[in-house]
Amino acid sequence: MTALSSLNQFDFHHTLEERKGQSIVFFSSSSCASCSFWKQLLGNYKATHPDIEVYEVDAKQDQALAEEFSLFHLPALFLYADGAFRSELQCEANLDKLDAAVALALRNPPQELP
Repeated sequence: MTALSSLNQFDFHHTLEERKGQSIVFFSSSSCASCSFWKQLLGNYKATHPDIEVYEVDAKQDQALAEEFSLFHLPALFLYADGAFRSELQCEANLDKLDAAVALALRNPPQELP
């Protein structure tokens, strides 16, 4: 499993805006069992998709970001491409389903941040 990069409220926006290519932002919490499963799955996803960066945000530590994204549940995943927000990713915790969700999001135009 590949380790995920971390983001916080101080480096979140400028890191994603400057990044070329695709990025998945994973909002999680250490007390969330589903988050632990997703973290492992996303590490495996990153290992098989080296062109996609996966960032983790601790929603408890960075509550301002969690509020900005109007998070009501964890885990939450968001896709960025070439610095632009694309969409929230909603799918089963499965590599094939995640691939399909990313492909679908990339076919649609960028969206405004939630």
